[in-house]
Order: sequence, then structure tokens, then C-alpha cells
Amino acid sequence: MTKEQGAFRTIGELSKELSIKPHILRYWEDQFAILNPLKRAGARRHYRPEDVEIVKTINRLLNEEGYTIKGARKFLASRHGPSEMVEDVPQSVSEALPLVENNLEDNSLILAELKSIRNQLSNALNEA
Repeated sequence: MTKEQGAFRTIGELSKELSIKPHILRYWEDQFAILNPLKRAGARRHYRPEDVEIVKTINRLLNEEGYTIKGARKFLASRHGPSEMVEDVPQSVSEALPLVENNLEDNSLILAELKSIRNQLSNALNEA
């Protein structure tokens, strides 16, 4: 019997549904402040639908997309962070263009550095 989409889930139910061990879910609660299921009598966890979505996102980031815990935290903070971040959005193309150009320059520098590292690693492997 499967619970309805909007129903709360216990840690055991969520663990079984998503094939994630309960100790992993508890660890993620420690590592991701955004993941905060309700705790009832006896410290039983009850995951709300929004908690389930966060767990699914964390699982995807860590186990499918290869994010680190730190990287996944940053990703989630950018998605679920303070609303004042939206205020910095440029209102026109002319405002956005310098930002895009700066990002392009930064990305070009990063790419050049990564290529240099790749070449150094390749040379080291060839010498070995």
C-alpha cells in the first residue's frame, strides 16, 4: 500500500520508498539545515512533502550528479536561499551585459587553468 503524495512519511517509509538507509537520512539532516522534518513524541521523524522533495534533490545531487556535500549545500542554498538574492537581478539587457562579460572572462581564466592542470597531469602520467 502506497501513501498519498501529500501524506507525511516516517523515516522508515521514506527510506524504503527512496532506497536510502535511515542512517543516511539522519546524516543528511545534520549536514543540510534546510532538511528539517517534524519530530514528534519519542523523536520520531515525520517527513512532510516538501522534506521528501528536498531528500530527493539531495539524493540526485550526491548520488547521480556527483556533487559533494558542500557543493550540494551551496546548490540548495542558491535555490532556497533568501529572497533578497532576487533583488540583484538585472532589469535590462544593458545592465546584464557587463555581468555576462565578467562571467565569460572568469570562465575563460578557469578553463585555461584547468587545461594547464590537465596537461600537467597528462605529462606526469606519460613520464610514469
